[in-house]
Formats: sequence, C-alpha cells, structure tokens
Amino acid sequence: MSMEIVPNEPKTGTFQMRINPEYKRQLEETFAKCGMTLSEATNVFFQMALNVGGLPFNVNFDPKIILSDRSVAFLEGEFRKGLESAENEGWISEDKMRAKYR
Repeated sequence: MSMEIVPNEPKTGTFQMRINPEYKRQLEETFAKCGMTLSEATNVFFQMALNVGGLPFNVNFDPKIILSDRSVAFLEGEFRKGLESAENEGWISEDKMRAKYR
C-alpha cells in the first residue's frame, strides 16, 4: 500500500462503531482544531496503522516508558540532524581529527 494519506483517496466502504457520546463530542472538537472531521481523523489513524504495520503509537500504561520512548525518538532525530549537518558542512570525524593532531 502506498504512503498516501487515506482522506485523499475515494471512499466507498463503511465502518460503524459505538462510542461514549461525551468522548465523541470531545474528539470532534479536538479534530476540528486540526481541520478534520472525526471520520477523516479515523481514516488518518487507519492509514498510519497500515504504514507501520500495527498501532502507530506505543500502548503502555506506564507514563515513564511512554516519555522515555518519546525522548529516545527525539534524541535519535537530533543525532541524525547533527550527523547530516556535519556531513553537509564538511566536518571531519573524531578519528580523523585525532590522527591529524597526534
């Protein structure tokens, strides 16, 4: 399946579910702030689940683990940015630096 977002594709199937009316109202308000309907947000969730081959987020009741996972992902992204910056700006590796100034 392509990585395109589902809301851009034609829809002919239906999906029905039961939900607490108060949750539904809160979700509709939340997604409206993002410019989406509840249906569009659900389609985005489904597409992301297809893209990653499962739930597109960690399911865990321990907030420390969730925060840790997010922190690790953030730090990995920052590390990649640093490496790309070093490569693009012509920086030299630590090994080359040590060899050059021994």
